[in-house]
Amino acid sequence: MIERIIILENVDPVVFFGINNSNVQLLKTLFPKLRIVARGNVIKVIGDEGELAVFEEKIHELEKFSIEMNVLKEEEILDIVKGKAPSVVSQDNLIIHGLNGKPILARTANQKKLVEAFGENDLVFAIGPAGSGKTYTAIALAVRALKTKQVRKIILSRPAVEAGEKLGFLPGDMKEKIDPYLQPLYDALEDMLPPLKLKEYIENKVIQIAPLAFMRGRTLNDAVIILDEAQNTTKPQIKMFLTRLGLNGKMIVTGDITQIDLPASQQSGLIHSMNLLKSIKGISTVEFNKKDIVRHKLVQRIVEAYEKE
Repeated sequence: MIERIIILENVDPVVFFGINNSNVQLLKTLFPKLRIVARGNVIKVIGDEGELAVFEEKIHELEKFSIEMNVLKEEEILDIVKGKAPSVVSQDNLIIHGLNGKPILARTANQKKLVEAFGENDLVFAIGPAGSGKTYTAIALAVRALKTKQVRKIILSRPAVEAGEKLGFLPGDMKEKIDPYLQPLYDALEDMLPPLKLKEYIENKVIQIAPLAFMRGRTLNDAVIILDEAQNTTKPQIKMFLTRLGLNGKMIVTGDITQIDLPASQQSGLIHSMNLLKSIKGISTVEFNKKDIVRHKLVQRIVEAYEKE
C-alpha cells in the first residue's frame, strides 16, 4: 500500500468535489479499493500502485473538464472514469463556459469581430452604445486567456469620473467610494467564475480591479488589460494607460463616445487616441451599434430615441 497526494491547481473545490462532497462519494464508489480523503484543493489517496495510477489519470481528466466547463456533474464523472467522452453540446461562437457551465457566446456580428480582433492584435478599441456587450465580451476573452494559460493575470480598470455625483460626498473609506465604479466589472466576472475561485484570484492578485489612477508607474507583462468607460479619460490618462503594456500583454479599451462625463473643456482621450493610432499595425478598432444591444429590448429603443433627439 502506498500513499499519493494530488494537488488540484485551478479548480474550484465546490465545483470539483460537489455539494456536500457528493462527487467525492461517487469517486469512492467507483474506486472501492482506494482510501480517498479530500480537503481544500488536495486529495490524499492510499492503495496499490496500479489502482492509484488509474485514479490519478482520471482525476486530472476530471480536473481539465472542470476548469474548462465550470461544472462537474455525476454523469460527467461516470463518463470520464469509464473512458467515454462526456457529452458536450457544441456551440458556434463559444468564448468560454461560465458559471454552472453556462455558455458565454459572441452573440452578434460585432462581438464576433471583437473576438477575431483580439486574436490578431495586441490592442483593440471596442466602441459602442450601452448594452452592446463590449465589456462583457472583453472580460470573457480575458478569462479565456487566463484559463488557457496564455497570460498569468487580468487587469481591469475604469476612470473614476463622477456621472452626476461627487466622489468626496459618498460615504465610506476610499475602497467603498471607488467600488461602485468598478461593480460592473465584478458583475461580469461573477458570471464567468465560481465564487471561491474568483475570491482566490482577487486575493492573490491574479485578477486585479482598480481605478485608472492606480495604473501609473506599472509595466504589465503576461496580462490581459482592459480599460472600461475609456470615453471618460483625458489625453494624458489614456496615454499613461496605453504605455503600461508589457511583454506578452494584450489590451482592450472599451467606451461609448456618446456618454462622455468629462467637463466640456476637456477632449475625450479615447477619441483622440483612436484617431492618432488608427493606422498603426497591431491595433484594431471594432465599432458596435444599436443592433448589438443584448440587454432588455427597451434599451435599443431608448438608444434610438436619444439618437433621434
